Amino acid sequence: GLFLSFRLSLCNRKGPFDAQWLFQYDAPVSSVRRPFHGLRPRADDAGHHGKDAMPAMTSNTMSRAVREAYRRGEDDETLNPLVLVDSSGKPAGRIGRGDSVIFYNIRGEREVELSRSLTEDDFREFPTAGPLGLHYATMIEYSRDLRADVAFPPESDLEETLSEVLSRRGIRQVKITEAEKAFHVTYFLNGKRESPYPGEDRIVVPTRKDVRLFDEAPEMSVGEVAEATVRVIREGRHGFILANFANVDVVGHIENEAAVMRAVEAVDRALGRVVEQARKAGVPVLVTADHGTVERWFYPDGTVDTGHTSSPVPFVLVGTGESPALRREGELTDVAPTILELFGIAVPKRMEGRSLLAKKPRTPVHRLVVLILDGWGYNPETAGNLIAKASTPAMDGLLATLPFSVLAASGEAVGLPAGTVGNSEAGHLHIGAGRRVFSDRLKIDRAIESGAFFSNEAYRRTMAEAIRRGTALHLMGIVSFFSSHGMMNHLLALMEMAKREGVPRLFIHAMLGRRGEMPESGANYIKQIEDRCTELDLGRVVSVIGRYWSMDREENWDRIEKTYRMLVYGDG
Repeated sequence: GLFLSFRLSLCNRKGPFDAQWLFQYDAPVSSVRRPFHGLRPRADDAGHHGKDAMPAMTSNTMSRAVREAYRRGEDDETLNPLVLVDSSGKPAGRIGRGDSVIFYNIRGEREVELSRSLTEDDFREFPTAGPLGLHYATMIEYSRDLRADVAFPPESDLEETLSEVLSRRGIRQVKITEAEKAFHVTYFLNGKRESPYPGEDRIVVPTRKDVRLFDEAPEMSVGEVAEATVRVIREGRHGFILANFANVDVVGHIENEAAVMRAVEAVDRALGRVVEQARKAGVPVLVTADHGTVERWFYPDGTVDTGHTSSPVPFVLVGTGESPALRREGELTDVAPTILELFGIAVPKRMEGRSLLAKKPRTPVHRLVVLILDGWGYNPETAGNLIAKASTPAMDGLLATLPFSVLAASGEAVGLPAGTVGNSEAGHLHIGAGRRVFSDRLKIDRAIESGAFFSNEAYRRTMAEAIRRGTALHLMGIVSFFSSHGMMNHLLALMEMAKREGVPRLFIHAMLGRRGEMPESGANYIKQIEDRCTELDLGRVVSVIGRYWSMDREENWDRIEKTYRMLVYGDG
């Protein structure tokens, strides 16, 4: 029967190490069978097509390999590629010419680069095996320019979003962020619209690339983002100025308390600097966030939780005179109607949110600064709260002297399943939309529950092509109990569908992450998949890699190349 309603174990079991399993892993060049920058074999030479590509091994080969990687000091997020090989050492289950591939992740901004490398015939960012002629399908639309069969395409463009309304009224606007969050303050904030509206400018400060992880530089580029915001305020050419400070969310996903506190304090300094300049220029400032992160730093058992939270977020309006009274509670959908009411603009009927202002202002504003402190949740408790533990005089001063609201930023309030944590995608989307927008995750989950998922035409075409051509079907994506980029249930549903459709050869390429997961959870998840393969008598986990390498959005092409070579050549 369908194996979908299960609970993944979050305990960190470490089973006995069995030296009989076979796998490849990154090691000094002298001991690597195929060095990363070595000879590039043809794509159809990489353990492809024949039934001997399904090695006869113990069913939990790859989960044991992941546990051994932990013993070498690796973790899920940055796990170097592990590749299953057969008894002769030949990589098994590589993506070859004419194969069918399903990338089952959602969201999309971290999935475009890898997808391009596998589907573009004229891809030039790094050397590849050339055109693979894949039948390539994705769970949702990652980019309109991507050559892919989309299982759950966007239903329609969101109309009358905040940016669209401001543009129609002739208010010049600018979005300012560092590259790490550019997709959120443009695409998602604008209702999943890629191109800017008339009168909309974008300033994207480069994200630092001289560090491996941002706990090495928790300040990131927030100083430059703040400086750009101050400059725009001084210039006076834009009526609407929105800036995102990314540090708390980005660094908060790394288990390094000292670095997280430095990130929080860097954002607070940037906040203080912008508010000071705006006050001098007579421009009101609205301060809020998209979701919570480090204000709840621990699981109930005391283990560090590096994921997002279900906390509300603060909403503070810094006026130029007496600050207006606010409703005490609201949702992120209330932000756009509040902004429009401040400008004296009628709120469109499509916006279901309500203004947070207790009463309509007598005089509309002509300019407004909005600061999104990414990942800055609100938690009045101090225990396990790294925001409370850090030195934050700017935010403390605002909350102590001004009226403020707390806004729901998770679960149903942002179009997600009830009880789930918030994320940057949903947060920015709802700040800009002013209405609840059902998430792709919710649509997919409902399709699985109703059974409609198993007759999805895009997936049926992809599987039918594998059967018709006599080639393999590859499933690749995040392996997580609950990630903003996907869920185990989605992978398990695809495995079940492949069995129903009669797919003869199925290979799974797993991406692991540490965000919001217990330490070393990845091995437990891989074992869940391996066990399900055994139950179905179909499929094998053939690759495992950390999402650090496979899910980039900053054009770190060396990371994507490493993933590509794992998938196609079996390098690992």
